Amino acid sequence: MTEPTSVAPYRSTPVFDEHTLPQALRRDHRTKEGVWGVIRILSGQLKLVITETGETRLLDPGAPGVVLPEQLHFVEVVGPVRMQVDFHDKVPRVAGHLGSNRDPSRSDVQGGQ
Repeated sequence: MTEPTSVAPYRSTPVFDEHTLPQALRRDHRTKEGVWGVIRILSGQLKLVITETGETRLLDPGAPGVVLPEQLHFVEVVGPVRMQVDFHDKVPRVAGHLGSNRDPSRSDVQGGQ
């Protein structure tokens, strides 16, 4: 069975830059149950770290980051950046693909803190 997908977020953060990015996003945190986060880079680059796996991705305007529900993660500023986080209550459609390249049912993205 295919999960329903979401094109439009139900909520978005304000646009942040390297100076206004909240400290809470720079340390371990997680999305809520049933909530996917899509980190959209408007300009520059930002590093996304998935804490549980150690996976690191450099995000840019052509490569957003998808955070699975309850996935422990944080971001690191690597230079000038403008970014926004979109929140979805269904698997997000990102860059022509559904969600991330990871299976949302995998047990390694649960638990944590």
